[in-house]
Amino acid sequence: MANDEDILAQVNQLVAEEKELRDKLQHHEIDESEEHQRLRAVEVQLDQCWDLLRQRRALRETGGDPGAAQVRPADEVEGYLN
Repeated sequence: MANDEDILAQVNQLVAEEKELRDKLQHHEIDESEEHQRLRAVEVQLDQCWDLLRQRRALRETGGDPGAAQVRPADEVEGYLN
């Protein structure tokens, strides 16, 4: 089971990938549709990581087991924006 540090490490990795994709697009190393497709996937994964961290924090603060937090499906996590 992942701990907060593992999740934050994944967040940092995804943020680095997001930056790399944007840099490649700016330098015309990849096309815009390729970048947007992967960038969207990275954004969804980031949202899932942040949601998981929020769940873990809420469980910890209420005396629950943070290990019980689960990665929620992308459509559920992305639904928060609507």
